[in-house]
Amino acid sequence: MGEPGGGAAVGTDRAAAATGTDRASAAADAAGALSPLLAERFAARAAERPDAVAVRDGAGELTYGALAARAEAIARALAARAGGRRIALLARADADSLATTLAAMRIGVSVVVIDRHLTERQLARVTADARPALVVSSGRLPRPAVERLPPELRATPAELAAEGAAAAFVAPHGEAPRSALPAAARDDAPSAALLAAAAGDVPRAALPAAAREDELLIGLTSGTSGEPKLFVRDQASWATTLDRSDGAFDVRPGDRVAIPGPLDHSHFFYGALHALTRGATVALLPLERSFAAGEAPTHVYLVPTLAVDLADLLDGAPRPSVREVVSSASAWPARARERLARLLPSATVHHFYGASELSFVALDSSGDDGRPPETSGRLFPGVEVEIRDGDGRPLPDGEQGIVHVRSDMLFDGYLAADGTLTGGPDGDGWATVGDLGTLRGEWVAIAGRASDTIICGGLKVEPGAVERALAQLPGVADAACVGLPDERLGAIPVAVLVLDGAAAPAAATPPADAPPAAAPAAAAPPLTRAAVRAHARTMLPQPSRPRALFVVDALPRTRRGKLDRPALVARLVAGEARELT
Repeated sequence: MGEPGGGAAVGTDRAAAATGTDRASAAADAAGALSPLLAERFAARAAERPDAVAVRDGAGELTYGALAARAEAIARALAARAGGRRIALLARADADSLATTLAAMRIGVSVVVIDRHLTERQLARVTADARPALVVSSGRLPRPAVERLPPELRATPAELAAEGAAAAFVAPHGEAPRSALPAAARDDAPSAALLAAAAGDVPRAALPAAAREDELLIGLTSGTSGEPKLFVRDQASWATTLDRSDGAFDVRPGDRVAIPGPLDHSHFFYGALHALTRGATVALLPLERSFAAGEAPTHVYLVPTLAVDLADLLDGAPRPSVREVVSSASAWPARARERLARLLPSATVHHFYGASELSFVALDSSGDDGRPPETSGRLFPGVEVEIRDGDGRPLPDGEQGIVHVRSDMLFDGYLAADGTLTGGPDGDGWATVGDLGTLRGEWVAIAGRASDTIICGGLKVEPGAVERALAQLPGVADAACVGLPDERLGAIPVAVLVLDGAAAPAAATPPADAPPAAAPAAAAPPLTRAAVRAHARTMLPQPSRPRALFVVDALPRTRRGKLDRPALVARLVAGEARELT
């Protein structure tokens, strides 16, 4: 890309290591060819290293060859059940979730990754809007909205693997395809014998192939309303993102990549898939198990919450095996940064700014000299950033405004209920999620969300949704939700309520000489903490439920009548509110 003017900057491309599959990719780039898609990259690694361990999870480990065979079997079932359409995946931290994802991406079936925190109402709306042909769930995460679906619209990865392996073979002389399977495999589905047969020499029917313009992923992100929004990315944007990751992060065949978070979190989902395209071993295990194994990780994916946990876990024992740490969401607490710098002496720490819709935007690496103070990172290769005012006019370097991003890694748009895409990049390729920031050459400083979003442990909490839910409670006259600083989570959502007189907690006994009080119009029971928490459980996903409940006589407001959130936070920090009991 050329160097843009008017307050924009572009990152400088970095060269990727050229070994094995990387040499082919680099040669293709030099020749102007298209870079391989995700499933093609994984297939190449599986062919190179079939006996190497691909995934370790709570059930054991799976080699690249076995994972590829399982993904192929699932792909065949998906081609029959959902060919050319979408599936919804209730992902777990397991190899089956990755196998299902690789299978769908191979044949051009889009994956709708379902957030485990969705309420039943939200889950029903998301599936209604996305219209998946199939909902895939391990069965270990029971959801009534899924269990109510007809059997033909839901399946487990094991069921799909059995179906796909049975249908994989070209029927000889017009016989049913299943007759080509060995008897042991036919009678013991889904068994290891069946999957072994799928990887054997029996002729197999061809699978459809994904195209670059195909949808690859539909993820969920919170809108300003707090309702989940479905963002769409295609195969080509992910292929480009993988190329840029190859240049930024040093993940090699045989490396051990710890993914300690859930796969419905885009940071961990992407980290696991990128590692598989590099020939590394992915550990879908809690941190204590990854570091207790015979070989400690070479790479760790973290969010601020887990950075604190890891520092506590290592307990003063340095782990020089860790070469890189990749972190997203808000910045780490200072104490965790200092401790991990001592405990991981060989590690380069990469903290990146980005968004689900924007992919990578800026990268702050611990070995990157020359970083200006208070900046969030250097622009990622191939990324342009422009800072604009509220009317969309570009601002010069050093002035704060709304961050707009242009790159070939952006999303396509938000999926609307009618199946159309809205809110994607404009006609010139620029997109924004409303963050505030400042540009200083090729460095960007992010000041925060223009929307008051709270980032708690790497998860978004939209205060407006919490406030609307709490305002429905009888006896609540006004409600606010703000984030309070937290050493481990970065920030926690807390609720501040103004109560109607009838619902207020019991007051102290009045003096004996006080005039008699008028009888209340209705004797409503006092509002209690237990009642508010029970209401929140029915109305809000778990990350959005307030961690503490406070009561004040009135909420601070600006001259225009808007909630003054900074003033409210200051009052809470100063102890000028009472807790609801």
